[in-house]
Amino acid sequence: MHARFVRGVARSAALAAAVTGTLTWVPAATAQPAEPTTTASAAPAETPAPDAGSISINKKDAAGDVLPGAAFLLLDSAGQETGRGKTDAQGELAFPDLAQGVYRLKETDSGSPLHEVVADQDVIVTPGATTRLTITDPFKAAKVLLKAKDDKTGKLLPSATVDIGTGDKTLLTLTTGTNGTASGELPVSSRTTELWVKQIKAPAGYDLYKPSKSFTAVPGAPVTVTVSNAKTSTSPKPAPSDQPTHKPTGTPSTPGDKPSNSATGGAKTSATGTSTPDADSSPTAAAVPADDTIPKAPAGSLARTGADATPWIAGGAGLLVAAGVVTLVVARRRTPSEPESDDNSKTS
Repeated sequence: MHARFVRGVARSAALAAAVTGTLTWVPAATAQPAEPTTTASAAPAETPAPDAGSISINKKDAAGDVLPGAAFLLLDSAGQETGRGKTDAQGELAFPDLAQGVYRLKETDSGSPLHEVVADQDVIVTPGATTRLTITDPFKAAKVLLKAKDDKTGKLLPSATVDIGTGDKTLLTLTTGTNGTASGELPVSSRTTELWVKQIKAPAGYDLYKPSKSFTAVPGAPVTVTVSNAKTSTSPKPAPSDQPTHKPTGTPSTPGDKPSNSATGGAKTSATGTSTPDADSSPTAAAVPADDTIPKAPAGSLARTGADATPWIAGGAGLLVAAGVVTLVVARRRTPSEPESDDNSKTS
């Protein structure tokens, strides 16, 4: 059938050429054997990507309360941003579909006026696993202003030192400056913290404020603490009876009195009527206060001290009287014997 179709086409072409007078070569159609169509071979399948990892964050504070609204930023090892977000009402935040590697997690906002943000940290992500993090934001420190005052005048006092703490733990020590005040930041662990203040050093000239005062501090809020000091009472002056009353005591003696050994400035009397000064009653042995302001007597002379010179005068007078009596007795004994010697000489 195919051959007849070809021959019919050739006759039709020849007839047409005869009619037009132009011979045109038309290549005869040749039958081509049917070849099986080849289907394109399937490209080799790509190696499946490893399972992605993820990061899950749970946000709390030091008291255990969840913190919603905390903002985080996630950076890859090249410092490029990989994700960002905020914790929900349960304090949760997730970063899914993360390739294996080390990431940098930054908290940009705590979401609370009472809390501080935490420091940046590195997080390792492994394929097919979720890295879970519990992040605790600390409370902001309370700002403490200390004042030390005079309890009567209200004047601010410098150099007052106090300890501030809670329970049996001291958290802060402050000392007032020249303006009578001091300030510092007090770490707290709850939304309201009960604290105590105790003075450990009083200002100069004031008594120590011994009672312990208590106050309440709130994170991030200022609080003023005041201690009052009373002036130190002055010591009473000693009574006159407490002062030393030792003074040299001696009564003048008359020439006729016999000086006694117990009297200051006395003298011993010998059997012949002569008196010798007592070594214990000499002016140099008298008990007098050791004071450099007392003028010293010139060497070789007695100090003219009133009662101390009287015994010496009496002793000198006694010596003169005794010497006169002895001279008189000797003269009287020699007078009657001299004429007898004269008469004897004449008789012989």
